[in-house]
Amino acid sequence: MYQWRKFEFFEEKNAGKLNKISPPSSSEEENSAAVKIECCSSGRGKVVIGYGDGTISLLDRGLNFNFSFHAHSSSVLFLQHLKQRNFLVTIGEDEQISPQQSSMCLKVFDLDKMHQPEATSTSTSSTTPDCIGILRIFTNQFPQAKITSFLVLEEVPPILLIAIGLDNGCIYCIKGDIGRERITRFRLEVDDNRSSSNSITGLGFRVDGQALQLFAVTPVSVTLFSLQDQPPRQQTLDHIGSSVYSVTMSDRLELIIGRPEAVYFYEVDGRGPCWAFEGEKKFLGWFRGYLLCVIADQRNGKHTFNVYDLKNRLIAHSIVVKEVTHMLCEWGNIILIMADKSALCIGEKDMESKLDMLFKKNLYTVAINLVQSQQADAAATAEVLRKYGDHLYSKQDYDEAMAQYINTIGHLEPSYVIQKFLDAQRIYNLTNYLEKLHEKGLASKDHTTLLLNCYTKLKDVEKLNKFIKSEDGVGEQKFDVETAIRVCRAANYHEHAMYVAKKTGRHELYLKILLEDLGRYDEALHYISGLEPSQAGVTVKEYGKILIEHKPVDTIEILMRLCTEDKESVKRGASSAYISMLPSPIDFLNIFIHHPESLMDFLEKYTTKVKDSPAQVEIHNTLLELYLSNDLNFPSISQANNNEDLNLRAVGKLVADGKNSAKETDCLERRDKGLRLLKGAWPSELEHPLYDVDLAIILCEMNAFSEGLLYLYEKMKLYKEVIACYMQAHDHEGLIGCCKRLGDSVKGGDPSLWADLLKYFGELGEDCSKEVKEVLTYIERDDILPPIIVLQTLSRNPCLTLSVIKDYIARKLEQESKLIEEDRRAIEKYQEDTLAMRKEVQDLRTNARIFQLSKCTACTFTLDLPAVHFMCMHSFHQRCLGDNEKECPECAPEYRSVLEMKRSLEQNSRDQDQFFQQVKSSKDGFSVIAEYFGKGIISKTSNGSTGAGALGSANTSSGSGL
Repeated sequence: MYQWRKFEFFEEKNAGKLNKISPPSSSEEENSAAVKIECCSSGRGKVVIGYGDGTISLLDRGLNFNFSFHAHSSSVLFLQHLKQRNFLVTIGEDEQISPQQSSMCLKVFDLDKMHQPEATSTSTSSTTPDCIGILRIFTNQFPQAKITSFLVLEEVPPILLIAIGLDNGCIYCIKGDIGRERITRFRLEVDDNRSSSNSITGLGFRVDGQALQLFAVTPVSVTLFSLQDQPPRQQTLDHIGSSVYSVTMSDRLELIIGRPEAVYFYEVDGRGPCWAFEGEKKFLGWFRGYLLCVIADQRNGKHTFNVYDLKNRLIAHSIVVKEVTHMLCEWGNIILIMADKSALCIGEKDMESKLDMLFKKNLYTVAINLVQSQQADAAATAEVLRKYGDHLYSKQDYDEAMAQYINTIGHLEPSYVIQKFLDAQRIYNLTNYLEKLHEKGLASKDHTTLLLNCYTKLKDVEKLNKFIKSEDGVGEQKFDVETAIRVCRAANYHEHAMYVAKKTGRHELYLKILLEDLGRYDEALHYISGLEPSQAGVTVKEYGKILIEHKPVDTIEILMRLCTEDKESVKRGASSAYISMLPSPIDFLNIFIHHPESLMDFLEKYTTKVKDSPAQVEIHNTLLELYLSNDLNFPSISQANNNEDLNLRAVGKLVADGKNSAKETDCLERRDKGLRLLKGAWPSELEHPLYDVDLAIILCEMNAFSEGLLYLYEKMKLYKEVIACYMQAHDHEGLIGCCKRLGDSVKGGDPSLWADLLKYFGELGEDCSKEVKEVLTYIERDDILPPIIVLQTLSRNPCLTLSVIKDYIARKLEQESKLIEEDRRAIEKYQEDTLAMRKEVQDLRTNARIFQLSKCTACTFTLDLPAVHFMCMHSFHQRCLGDNEKECPECAPEYRSVLEMKRSLEQNSRDQDQFFQQVKSSKDGFSVIAEYFGKGIISKTSNGSTGAGALGSANTSSGSGL
């Protein structure tokens, strides 16, 4: 043990005299120094001292006197301050009541309950704690003996287990609630031999779960009692013992006893380790993992107090002290009470002070062991390791220094270590550090880059393979994947980069290596084919341009599988929702930006296979651009020496480069396809086509595709634009044919086209007599224009003669003459009818009417009185008319129909839209206006009250009305 280093990890805090406090007036004050300290205890922030006169004093922090009181009349032999409850348990001598009873008794004081004692000369304080229980220790069943040891175990409150060791080898145990006198007593015997060598010198409780055990130490043995068994089971652990005060318990529930040759540790199964500390052990204690020993040197009679750190094998403190009578631990300090009643407080220094002491001596190993044994935080441990590493680094012991730096990972900034080992000669140490950094998952992208660069510089393929292919517990990589791939690509380790990309599912990086670095296009296509559809779609969008350039056919095949329903899904009967989730060809247009022929091939195959695609409008628009473009080549493909930067109109918008490099046959074939697409994508049952009509018209106009333009105008009923196309082409035959087809009103055409056509020939400025005659034939047939308009229109063409329209004018004049004659005869007839009506009205107003009917018009019986005669010359029995005598039953229906017709005309006159629609759709709008005037709808000024009996009625009674 002399090889153990000594350190000053503890320091003296304060010291003082522990004299018993008594009233100043008492003569006892003069002899207080002579009173012996019999026992002491600590707990709950107090130090409790028992004196030989029965007084107990309580001291606060700093050993300042708090209060004292008389616990026993004679002396206090043992006491213990409990931890869970503020109770004080004492054993002392009191007055002997009878010779049969012992004066030795046990008391329990409640220090939380204080009361004012009666005024006596023996009181030492103004307050005294309540004594909640007094118990005689010795009875007839438990004979009296000298008490040598005492220990209290707090079980579940208020249960106490008190063990009292005697000099005869017996242990009296008291268990229960002493305050309520609910206790049980039992006795344990170490040996039947009652010799003095069997006195109980030490006790120790061990509670491990449900197991309750008691260590008992005598000068010649160590015994363990298992109290959970009934009766308690006894087990002798050793046949050597110790004296009083040389027994303690560690925080690991081990029994520690001290003998002159060594200190022994005991577990429940026997003796454990021993430490050969020479000298008589006066006191043993345990404090925060340290073993406390007061050792007497027989050679010089001095006492030494040592604090042992058994784990680190060092002496944390050593000091020569006077004779020690008691040793306590409270307030985080060690308190030694001397025979002269002086006290010495020793406290542990803080960790920083201890480490500074070790660092000054370069005892880094000791410092590391110290922080680890005292369970310091990881940051403090890492700081010690860093300093140790720096020390080794300064001594150029790079391997050991790196070993220390590796232990700081997670707490020390990696850049601190990395910058020390960037020298090429120390690349192996740097590699080792970076590997550990990755193993713990604390590496950044830069660390991964640096480690891979180390491998490549060392050309250590084996380590590179191990690093790249290693996995942690959950199967994930311990490094940044993108960084690893980038570094491996830069160092031409393409296989390693591909392995990482494939394993981590970074398909885009895997394909980038295959296509850009290695040029393995077939392998890339095969890899894409094996991916999930969604992943395959993403990769094709990113690298499709390269694939289309080198493998257009295979790439289009992959796209067809992605965008169309495969055979298996067809067999399963895939739902429409599944089909709608398929990617659209429009999503892949950008990869064909320099390969329009491949795009046209792809879209044609797609439209052939998929008839009801959600994106068919966009697909047809793109196909129309491809079909109708004059040239499919881009400047970059045609290898033209032109550095002009062309702005593309849109994604998929193909623009000609201004050079007629395409073959004429190819252009004609594409235009035929375009016309078929225009017609096929606009079925007759659909109102709108399956493409953008405006875009189609623009494309046709830009590329001078007249066939498509004519079809679209005709389909959209833009007939005037149709004939405008023929007019621009000066196609007179086609123009007349178009008007024959589109100008027939019977078939829903627009007859006004003939008027536009006539206007065109009138402004043509050349001889077109034949065409004009044919046009006049249809104008005359449908009576489209009046002759005067025809004459005015054709008069503008100086090349036309009067002979062209001579026959037309003659026929129109003859026709007008006939109409005039018919109108004259109608006028004469209306005039005659009007005169007759006026004469009849005059006659009704001036002359009397004679009713000569002899029969009732309704029943045809002879007319008798009472009878009713109407001015319309109808007569009726009054009984035949019923309640309606105001109007003639025969004439009223006809008159009501006339009134209804008149009201209908009046209502229609308010519908202006209908009036103007009739004027617009009629060949002769003036006739419609005249008809409205003739019916009196427009010219009506007022409404007069009229009725079926407006002409008057006569109601006669018997004998009247004739």
